[in-house]
Amino acid sequence: MNLWTVATAADESRRQAEVAILPIGSFEQHGSHLPLATDTLVASAIAAALAERYNLFLLPPVTISCSHEHAAWRGTVSISSTTLTAIIKDVLASLRRQGIDRLVLVNGHGGNYVLSNLVQEANIDRPRLALFPGRRDWEQARHDAGLESTSHDDMHAGEIETSILLHVAPDTVGTEFEKADHLTERPHLLMFGLAAYTETGVIGQPSLAAEAKGSAVLASLVRSFEDTLAQLTR
Repeated sequence: MNLWTVATAADESRRQAEVAILPIGSFEQHGSHLPLATDTLVASAIAAALAERYNLFLLPPVTISCSHEHAAWRGTVSISSTTLTAIIKDVLASLRRQGIDRLVLVNGHGGNYVLSNLVQEANIDRPRLALFPGRRDWEQARHDAGLESTSHDDMHAGEIETSILLHVAPDTVGTEFEKADHLTERPHLLMFGLAAYTETGVIGQPSLAAEAKGSAVLASLVRSFEDTLAQLTR
C-alpha cells in the first residue's frame, strides 16, 4: 500500500477532485513494539484507502500533533493545539484558492481533541469539514474485524493499532508485541499523563493482534466512510 501520495500536478488536474483528505498522525511513544510514527502510519493508511476508493485529493500527513500526555517518554514530540489548528486552517485556505472547499481530516491520534471543535466551527453555514473515523466507525470496524478487546481497554499500542501495522507496515512491528499486554484504568489521564498508569507506554492487548484483523478494520472503515462523504457533499 502506498501510504503517501506520489501524484503529480498533472494527475490532480485530471482528477478535478471536489474533496481533499488530510491524514493527521503524531510522533509519540507506542511501547517497545511499535514505532513513534504509528499514528501517522495508521492515519495515512486509512486516508490512502479512502482516497483510492472515492477518488479524493490525498494530501501528505501531518506527522506531529498534540501528544503531551506521552511526554514522559523520550522520542515523543508535540505541537500545541493552537499550532495544529493553524496548520489545518492554512491548508483549508490554500485548498479554497484552487476551488476545493471540502476537506476530510483523518485523525490517527486520540489526543487531538481540538479537531472536534475545529470541525464544529467550520460547519456553521454548511458542511465543509469532516472528521473521520468517528467513534461509531471505529466500533463498527472492531465488530467487523472480530477484535476481542474493547475500545476502552484497547487505548494505546494494543490490538487495533498493532493489527493495522501488521497489515500495512509489518516490518515496523517488533516481535515483543506478543508479551506486551497491560490493562488499567486511567481516571486522571489529562492531569498526570500516561506514565502514571503504564511503565511500558502500552494500555491494551497487542498479543491479540493479527494482520487479517488489520485488513478487515481498514475494509470496514472504507465502507463506513461512504455515509460521511455523502453528508459532506450533499
